[in-house]
Amino acid sequence: MYDFTKYFLMINESDPVETEKVIIAYTLEKTAGQIDWDRDTMRAKIPSEHGNLNHVCRVMDAKNHSIYIKQAGLQIRISADMTASVDRNRQESEILQIEEKMAPGMVPHIYFYDTVMHACGMEDCSDFEVMRDAMLKHETFPRFADDISTFMVNTLLLTSDVVMDHREKKELTRKFITPDLDDITEKLVLMEPYLGAKRNNVYAPNKSFVEKELYGDQALHLEVAKLKFNFMTNAQALLHGDLHTGSIFIRKDATKIFDCEFGTFAPMGYDIGNVIANMIFAFDNGLSTDDTAFCDWCLDAIRDSVDLFIKKFTEKYDEVVTEPMAKVPGFKEYYIGSILKDTAGYAGTELHRRTVGMANVVDVTSIQDEKKRLLAERINIFAGKDFIMNQGRFCSGVDYVQAILQAKKRAEETL
Repeated sequence: MYDFTKYFLMINESDPVETEKVIIAYTLEKTAGQIDWDRDTMRAKIPSEHGNLNHVCRVMDAKNHSIYIKQAGLQIRISADMTASVDRNRQESEILQIEEKMAPGMVPHIYFYDTVMHACGMEDCSDFEVMRDAMLKHETFPRFADDISTFMVNTLLLTSDVVMDHREKKELTRKFITPDLDDITEKLVLMEPYLGAKRNNVYAPNKSFVEKELYGDQALHLEVAKLKFNFMTNAQALLHGDLHTGSIFIRKDATKIFDCEFGTFAPMGYDIGNVIANMIFAFDNGLSTDDTAFCDWCLDAIRDSVDLFIKKFTEKYDEVVTEPMAKVPGFKEYYIGSILKDTAGYAGTELHRRTVGMANVVDVTSIQDEKKRLLAERINIFAGKDFIMNQGRFCSGVDYVQAILQAKKRAEETL
């Protein structure tokens, strides 16, 4: 009935009935021999919310089989004006397969990738919750810092030149070059929040503050320019590329990382900094409801994520390093120091782009009280500037906690 030998967009949010028919037929064809579906009870449903890039549909049956079909469209979902190669879904599938080997159980399993339809079949993680959704309810997760630090150490260190065979790494670097998606990061994260782009989303009551602190600070622009060119030229390790709480499935007993369409070889600190910044957004939201216990947990999670990353990275480095020059006394300390410096800088750019850039974050935009939202945004702007302008100062988790509390004090003084 359907021809899957030529590309077409299978998932149409305006026609869920036809989408269900197409996706069920497609799933049966592509998972034959892997999943014993109960055909009579199969259903396919488009989630009410999913990512900014791809189209997603969940397939399930009465025998509790379940899988997600994820397809790349010719346009990205966030904007019809922005395009990205449909090959991005292949890239995400292959990155998840690499990460599954390095961090077993910490990413969804990939059943297949289809090079014609640019679609994959992915493990259903519906027994988890998207971490950002949980953060908005001020839930806490005692394993998070331990899990996320393990994931980052394993996936970043093991794909770096200090461990991976140089020829293999260069081949992977070539394979995962994605000019369209890298261009989005380079513009939306590392340029537009500072140059007043038309598509920035600036909260009107904060407009003059943003213009002064971000658009008008030339010294800040210079440091961000350095961070941008570092991102563009330093193929240090295979990143997730968009590691925020909306790309993390979580439960009290487990964590899984997904949505790595922006995966690329770039500075490790970009991933680590994204995690820190997004926990600050959760902290902002906690402040808006005076939830002291949740705010304290967010700060503890930031501190522990950084400190556990440093500890685990230091220990694993000695176990897995293969590059002879990386064993020279003092190099490990230099290498970790450079990662921590980058981490601070990119934590700052993530704070800024999610506050004033095109893609705001719901942790902040959902704050209804104007004064409390202004407080949240100004904490992000002050903390982000501190991270960017003083990158070498952030060598431990407590350095971040102190800076966040200082930014809060400064923000309160402006209101």
